[in-house]
Amino acid sequence: MSAPPTPGVSSPRPGLHAVDRARYFWQRVSEGRQIDDLWVQFVADARSSYGFYVRDVDWEEIHKLPRWRQPLHVARQFFWALLLKMSPARRVLLLIAFVMLGMSVIKTEMNFEVVAVMLFMLLLSLELADKVTMKRDLEIAREIQTWLVPSQPPEVAGANIAFATRPQNSVAGDYYDAFYPNPENREKLMVVIADVAGKSVPAALLMATLQASLRTIAPENPPLPDLVARLNRYACAHSLNGLRFTTAVLSEYNPGSRRLTYVNAGHNAPILRRANGALETLEVGGLPLGISLDCQYETASLEFRPGDVLIFFTDGVVEAFNESGEEFGNQRWLSAIRNLPDWDAQQTLQFLMKSVDEFVGATRQSDDITCLVFRCR
Repeated sequence: MSAPPTPGVSSPRPGLHAVDRARYFWQRVSEGRQIDDLWVQFVADARSSYGFYVRDVDWEEIHKLPRWRQPLHVARQFFWALLLKMSPARRVLLLIAFVMLGMSVIKTEMNFEVVAVMLFMLLLSLELADKVTMKRDLEIAREIQTWLVPSQPPEVAGANIAFATRPQNSVAGDYYDAFYPNPENREKLMVVIADVAGKSVPAALLMATLQASLRTIAPENPPLPDLVARLNRYACAHSLNGLRFTTAVLSEYNPGSRRLTYVNAGHNAPILRRANGALETLEVGGLPLGISLDCQYETASLEFRPGDVLIFFTDGVVEAFNESGEEFGNQRWLSAIRNLPDWDAQQTLQFLMKSVDEFVGATRQSDDITCLVFRCR
């Protein structure tokens, strides 16, 4: 069966000249992207792959060696990092391909280069098949995960909400939510942001259990400290002795009194920007969920005034980095918040995310980035 045509690129008509066929081939391969865009994507992929393999290099050992020996040892450790990430059968196949490539310098009747190339192509096809299968599964998981978070913010009397998330991988360990535990009685709005330790599928699974637990407990209308304590007990039972903890900020907002009560369980402190430009941080709470079964959580409250804006975010925002490895950092984030125009929640969110995007550029990130904006009118 022939491959389906690339979207936006029509199949070549019979009788086209070689130049036209070459142009069609290039359009199909590049999906119509410009050389500059392809180069930026390649650089981002290369940096991401380098970061993936460099974690397995023992730099402390390397730096102890004479300078002239260091490149060889780095290359050797990179090779082992690559080799050990394959299945045993594919490792053997790769080694045979390298042996064949080395034997190609020997003048014999057998064409070792062709055998080596065929083995490399076979390995590439096997790895690509695994990647495509995994990507498809992750896309399904991502679709399921989108069902667990709101697609649209709820309507709130005298306020508006906006949120955005960018997973580092197809699925994320970040969680945000804004919902009425009792939709028929809108006297209490839950506003939540959380970040499960770890990345990708394991973090996403724990994020799903947190969402399910919260959505089950909240309609029972327990006091906020009790709700957090119950979530913590459940998290401790599934945290692998604290290795899979969750940072979170859980809050209840009363639209009538404009009062918000919150608990910060070890999360990046949300920032409240008052209408006059003053900044406050929401730090009261306790340890992350899943660390200690006996942890006691404190609550604190604040009252909103027209023009106040509260910004929830995960550590992926302040730890976002550019191509030089420099972090966006708390100071740039605070500066962006100080310079917020007097806009609604959605425009405010776009302004903040643009500040991060302009700093990061095309650099692929190593953590999920999530932000939730709550603005009082």
